[in-house]
Amino acid sequence: MSYRFQFDVVLAQSDRFIEGAALTLQLSGEAIVFGTVIGILGALARTEGPRWLDWIVGAYVEVIRNTPLLVQVFLLFFGLPAVGVKFTATEAALFALTVNLGAYATEIIRAGIEAIPHTQFEAGLSLSLTRLQIFRHIIFMPALEIIYPALGAQFTLTLLASSIVSVVAANELTTVAQIIEGETFRSIEVYTITTLLYIAMALGLRSILALLGLVLFRRRRVVQPQVRMSGI
Repeated sequence: MSYRFQFDVVLAQSDRFIEGAALTLQLSGEAIVFGTVIGILGALARTEGPRWLDWIVGAYVEVIRNTPLLVQVFLLFFGLPAVGVKFTATEAALFALTVNLGAYATEIIRAGIEAIPHTQFEAGLSLSLTRLQIFRHIIFMPALEIIYPALGAQFTLTLLASSIVSVVAANELTTVAQIIEGETFRSIEVYTITTLLYIAMALGLRSILALLGLVLFRRRRVVQPQVRMSGI
């Protein structure tokens, strides 16, 4: 084997790698925020809304979950311009990631909500709580704690799946890596660095989510043992 590693040639492009990673984080972060909002609204529509709304949201979920993300990106970027709707590469990437995550988040959050016994809702009504208070304190937070690991895993998958949008030349990390590889012809070095950056971003996101979980659910984990000890 006569291959000679030349990481110095590739590391000279570190500023471009950083810019690509920054856009990856931006796209993923925005998709996570918007996708989670869609997931919450979709879950509410499926659990609390009228039947026709449940059917519409259910159809959206099934279409997204049974088609590849790559096809969804192609449809947004190459298909919609035929009917006069045009997106930039970055806009199409964000839209596709958001819609995709929204479908999965809808089902994850719905499963959490349905895991809460209906008697909890009735108990909230007996305490004269408003429906908003019941949803926030009695349904949503306990449901969120149940599905938080699955939701966090889906967020990480969204971060990694953002590499697919390189097919429309959105200037994220994978696209940047492809450009640099074409300029330097150092495939192993380029994709080794790219792999390490994705690992660092994924582990960083998981660490942030773990810390956020400790903050969100710490009070519940302290109160629950006290309630059990009191015999309630």
